[in-house]
Amino acid sequence: MPNWKSVERALRKTAENPSFTFAKSIAQFGGCIHQSFIIEGNDHSQFFVKTAQPNQAESFQSESLALKEIIASKSIRVPHPITTCVDSQFAYLVLEHIELFPSGDDAIQGRQLAALHQTTQSHFGWGQNNVIGSSPQPNPLTPDWIDFFREHRLIHQFELSKKRGIHYQNTDALLEALPSFFMNYKPIPALLHGDLWAGNAAFDKGGKPVFFDPATYYGDREADIAMTRLFGGFSPSFYQAYHKIFPLASGHRERFQLYNLYHLLNHEYLFGGYGAQAQEIINHLGSVQIKRR
Repeated sequence: MPNWKSVERALRKTAENPSFTFAKSIAQFGGCIHQSFIIEGNDHSQFFVKTAQPNQAESFQSESLALKEIIASKSIRVPHPITTCVDSQFAYLVLEHIELFPSGDDAIQGRQLAALHQTTQSHFGWGQNNVIGSSPQPNPLTPDWIDFFREHRLIHQFELSKKRGIHYQNTDALLEALPSFFMNYKPIPALLHGDLWAGNAAFDKGGKPVFFDPATYYGDREADIAMTRLFGGFSPSFYQAYHKIFPLASGHRERFQLYNLYHLLNHEYLFGGYGAQAQEIINHLGSVQIKRR
């Protein structure tokens, strides 16, 4: 059980909560990586708290920075990070508590994601490493997108897989083929959520969109859009609103497969059950390249 005195002390060090006194906690369910709680103080203030093993404290610090980066973009609502702390048993990330609902204004959600993606910088990556699920995600600043995606997404995942005895065929052919998917398309470094499946998106009580649990970096915006389609859950009005503001370039459907391969590789590494689907995509994209030749 978490030591709520640790969180109480951390909250008291913040300017907004100098007299916070812990009263109770309510366990939350649905996450597959972290254990989460809503905690309440004697003054009825509430916070959302994610817990993990102490060695994951750095990932919580990175998530806090990611939320601040998205907030600074003034695009879409995310929980405000309040504080982080760690003790001998747990690491803690304390966030603004937002009451979430499964439905709301999908068109606003699409428009606000387009606004997020219009926040850019000069290089791909972030300069701040983080995690995707619980897997390490390197984000070194890199001028070329193909180099970044090859080295720090696909090769990185292939190497993680090998450490668990998972081996894929035809990976060299796929890696060599990467430039062919970008012959008439030059991505710009856009601010991404990074882990944008339906389980990380909801709405507040006013029906306005809320994103959470980011794995943020600057990359091709199509990577976020691709993941919204990987496990479903986003409506046609969401895509229509996005495309009206920020239309996708030709060839995006093949690139969607490429980007979702990264997440399938990671899911196989973390949970199992996705290896065959990942291999099928590797084979397919390699065969597409052969036809182009």
